[in-house]
Amino acid sequence: MGFFDKLRAELVDIIEWIDDSKHTLVWRFPRYNNQIKNGAQLIVRPGQKAIFVHRGQIADIFEEGHYTLKTDNLPILSTIMGWKYGFDSPFKAEVYFVSTRQITDLKWGTPNPVMLRDPEFGPIRLRAFGTYALKAVDPKALLKELVGTNEDFSTEEVAELMRSIINTALADILGKSQTAALDLAGKYQEFSAKLRDEVATRIDDEYGLEIPQLFIVNISLPEEVEKALDTRSSMGVIGDMNRFQSYQMGKAMTDAAANPGGGAAEGLGMGMGFAMANRMAGGMMAPGAAAPMAPPPVPASVFHVAVNGASQGPYTLDAMRQAVASGQIQGDTLVWSPSLTGWTPASQVPAVAALMTGSAPPPLP
Repeated sequence: MGFFDKLRAELVDIIEWIDDSKHTLVWRFPRYNNQIKNGAQLIVRPGQKAIFVHRGQIADIFEEGHYTLKTDNLPILSTIMGWKYGFDSPFKAEVYFVSTRQITDLKWGTPNPVMLRDPEFGPIRLRAFGTYALKAVDPKALLKELVGTNEDFSTEEVAELMRSIINTALADILGKSQTAALDLAGKYQEFSAKLRDEVATRIDDEYGLEIPQLFIVNISLPEEVEKALDTRSSMGVIGDMNRFQSYQMGKAMTDAAANPGGGAAEGLGMGMGFAMANRMAGGMMAPGAAAPMAPPPVPASVFHVAVNGASQGPYTLDAMRQAVASGQIQGDTLVWSPSLTGWTPASQVPAVAALMTGSAPPPLP
């Protein structure tokens, strides 16, 4: 401190804190040699408290207001200093200002997933995050337990402690509730209130802090579980798979018509032929006629067909018969089934070759 600062400290005695920060909880008033003169002016603004500390002992506490420091409003300090009828000389004391307003928009989150046993999914990992507000309600406890002799103390210095307390309380609440993970979204408000109460009981008596608000913004599942749920939801939205396939086929026909010269048209035609054969095989039946008995399953009766360098299928043996009859499958057409070691010309696959030579049994009447 320079000469003029020392001189100003001797001539001007206004003790105040103009708080231009958002997250400061405690601030120590800078005073040369901690000297305060008789009759000094103390200004405590709304949302503040001023605490006098003498030789490590907490003395008087002032609420918001404008004070002229005298013996009658420093009763504890007067007793410590041995003042009986007043004081004329400067005295030494540290003055701490404590912010008692709510500090909002503080964030918390789970650094590691919370392991739970879900009634639907079994063992599962959950992450959560949210916001909370913090307020100092007991300046003495705050100074003793957290601040010490620091010049200032902000919410960042207590943030790690708060996150640990919140995460521990959250794990306890979720573990006891046995609520299914898919039902948690509808209970954010309920769990937020329980979590705030649980955290408040763990901090108010010990650290002099209060947590007026605490909110759970989101509880999320692991990424791989969310993808599986998306797939499951998509299948539920599709509903009737046959109608969906018909829609996709019609859309593909529209796209192929818009590009008649593309190589996809030929493959689309053959794929549609196989699909139509599959449907016609089960749908062509005289009205009122009894459904014919199905023949015993033929080994390797499911085939894939190479069309324009792409695999089409799987197709049943009935669908293959229709494709052979329409000339879409020739002797050199490559086919594959689980019983084959690789792609094989149709003429070398007994089940398909029989369809070409006409030696296959005719359909039952």
